[in-house]
Amino acid sequence: MDTETLLSQAEYIIQPFCGALLRKENNRVDAVVEVKNLIAVVQALVDGHWGYLAAITGLDHPAVEGQNEGVLEAVYLFANGNAIAGLRTAVPYSNPVVPTLCNIIPSATLYERELMELFGVDVEGTPVREKLVLPDDWPDGVYPLRKSFTGFGAEKA
Repeated sequence: MDTETLLSQAEYIIQPFCGALLRKENNRVDAVVEVKNLIAVVQALVDGHWGYLAAITGLDHPAVEGQNEGVLEAVYLFANGNAIAGLRTAVPYSNPVVPTLCNIIPSATLYERELMELFGVDVEGTPVREKLVLPDDWPDGVYPLRKSFTGFGAEKA
């Protein structure tokens, strides 16, 4: 099946659960999904046999002038051949919580652990919460992929 047909299928599945669909690239569609609809849209993609979960990543959008706080985005990327469907959900710094996908896609736990330890997004209900990529002695509350992270300072000679 060609990429355009796959993207059209993804749009058809995703549309009832999201506000806007964006096509910034020829092989990708992105949907802005509210947290409350995340499980339903993922279940619809799985039930529709549309691709597989290829990655979950985060984006940090710190507060800018006129905003009280920044937001963190969790981006769920599904792949089907060359076609990519991205689900983007934003959560505020004050309550960075998304639900686990592990009840639908058990392997999501690896991506969810990365999201938790590198961005500080709490994935509610994920079965394994221990660190995946950072050392066990990494300080709690320090998230190296947030824009506010500047390192731990210069090493003393």
